[in-house]
Amino acid sequence: VGYLGIEMTQFTAILASCGVAIGLALSGTLQNVAGGVVLLVLRPFKVGDYIEAQGYEGTVKEIMIFTTTLVTVDNKVITIPNGALSGSSVINYSKMEDRRIDIKFNLAHGVDISQINPRLIEIAKQDKRIFSTPEPTVIVSITDLAINVDLRFWCKNADYWNVMGDIHTAVYNYLVSEKISLPHPKLDLMK
Repeated sequence: VGYLGIEMTQFTAILASCGVAIGLALSGTLQNVAGGVVLLVLRPFKVGDYIEAQGYEGTVKEIMIFTTTLVTVDNKVITIPNGALSGSSVINYSKMEDRRIDIKFNLAHGVDISQINPRLIEIAKQDKRIFSTPEPTVIVSITDLAINVDLRFWCKNADYWNVMGDIHTAVYNYLVSEKISLPHPKLDLMK
């Protein structure tokens, strides 16, 4: 290049500037490619797993080199860049064979918990899909506004949604049939 009359310092500066510009332009893409390789090699989740990541949750539909596609329970398609996905926390709900379910609700002050807790455990034990070991348990905490009740039990991951729906219904029907007081609906129990 020097024999052609072009000074090497100018040529080197132009090449370096082009390299930096190309590097900056491709940095996001290269990060996504690297993230895709990490996901494909380490496999923290696979197609068909139900995951939560980057503020979204859904079933993994596709893992490509640049992006991962999720389908939400209401059939929305979410595409997440692999660079962001590989560098953040991912909750994989499908990874383990068993899963704990927590049925949480609030009762009004004055309700006799000693009568309710055994009945809640009995409701859980009646469902054959719920494990007997560890046994279903009820955890109670008291706030200024209500009595917080948490019925906990384990089942197969494949049965999770059906068991959760069925036990929610059974607990609700029990509370209604026994006329058990719930907190006033206008109280904001989330504060």
